[in-house]
Amino acid sequence: MRTTRLLLAAATALALTACSGGGAVDGTPGAAGVRDPYFPKAGNGGYDIGHYDLSLAYDPDEEHLSGTATITARASQDLSAFHLDLEGLDVEQVTVEGREARFNRAGQELTVRPADELHDGETFRVTVRYSGDPVTITDPDDSEEGWLPTADGAVGLGQPTGSMAWFPGSHHPSDKATYDLRVTVPEGLGAVSNGELTGESTRDGRTTSTWHVAEPMASHVVTVAVGEWETARSTTDDGLPVYTAVDPRQAEASREVLGRIPEVMEWAGENFGPYPFSSTGAIVDRVGDAGYALETQNRPYFPGAPDTVLLVHELAHQWYGNSVSPKTWRDMWLNEGFATYAEWLWEEDQGGDTAQETFDALYDGTYYDDEDANDSIWAFPPAEPPDAEHISASPVYQRGAMVLHKIRRTVGDEAFRDLLRGWAAAHRHGNADTEDFTAYVEKSAPDEDFTGIWDDWLYGDGRPDSP
Repeated sequence: MRTTRLLLAAATALALTACSGGGAVDGTPGAAGVRDPYFPKAGNGGYDIGHYDLSLAYDPDEEHLSGTATITARASQDLSAFHLDLEGLDVEQVTVEGREARFNRAGQELTVRPADELHDGETFRVTVRYSGDPVTITDPDDSEEGWLPTADGAVGLGQPTGSMAWFPGSHHPSDKATYDLRVTVPEGLGAVSNGELTGESTRDGRTTSTWHVAEPMASHVVTVAVGEWETARSTTDDGLPVYTAVDPRQAEASREVLGRIPEVMEWAGENFGPYPFSSTGAIVDRVGDAGYALETQNRPYFPGAPDTVLLVHELAHQWYGNSVSPKTWRDMWLNEGFATYAEWLWEEDQGGDTAQETFDALYDGTYYDDEDANDSIWAFPPAEPPDAEHISASPVYQRGAMVLHKIRRTVGDEAFRDLLRGWAAAHRHGNADTEDFTAYVEKSAPDEDFTGIWDDWLYGDGRPDSP
């Protein structure tokens, strides 16, 4: 396989050189992927993206999307060509620094040859005009992502790679950026996205909404939700803006739980530290519009009214998963284990089962009614999912949370809360992997021995002999 990839890369480079008109070539093409262990083609090498400016127009009746993506990036090597991730859609034109660039398509790779080579450290702007009927991407675990048609519009959900179905870019969590989004839809519908709503206007039967995201955001937590919405604005007690958008058919069922967002945010701030973003909220679509909730940045997406525990889980992800994002998809437990343990802490603080009682039920095999579900917790170590199909499987969530509980029992409650807050602060708006976390824990409690936790609970096969 490696030989085949090298031959394909060489062929692409030769083709691009041939169509460039000749001349001296000092740079080389950037890599088509960042060699993620489970999604090796995701992301791209040779540059870092700083900002996306996306202008989209969607017609739900025709399920047709047209867009212009203007991407500002900085070269990290001399570049004769570079790649963008884009699945489906027709590319009409590409320019780099205002000059038309040659391009070609191969699977999810859009390869761009600028008229002038880019130099290491140079900031450049690439603009891609595209259109078509967006594809739905089926993940290895058979869940669907990408641009998903809904009963009255569509929703873009990107974890882990689905965002490449509706805009070109470097679609890996290691390459975060800020965003501006302008979305035009038929009058009567609205478009909700991440960050702050900076404008909304209707003209000639079309409504355009503009959104600005000032904090770094990984592409897999970008969203655009098109549909009929009841929107509400409020603030938490400390002034944080809360923006919710709810399908009218879910308004009554959602009202009580969404009303608890300020309470959950205050609780989360006490446990996890200062909130890392400029606003919060939620998007609630109709039941069945998507197969799962997702921690889209600033305002999580829910297919149907959530319960409070699910709301806690997705809001906890704003710290763990969105602000502190995984370096690779192997590190998914740093997202899901933390958000699951947030559920345990919430239940404990609300007078429900203690975290210890939840841990014991999982260990004893009495947590789920189904025996297979109880057994599935021990299918593999949370830090080492066997393949892409299992990055969202039960061990990543539940056994990941059990690792955190073992750490809590080792260091004590106060030190554990300091650890949760410190970890979120140390990697705020950044990326981290499992080795970063274990090193952080050991440094935070140098007198404790965590060897057994790492060997038996984080990396060990099967159920440990002792709880």
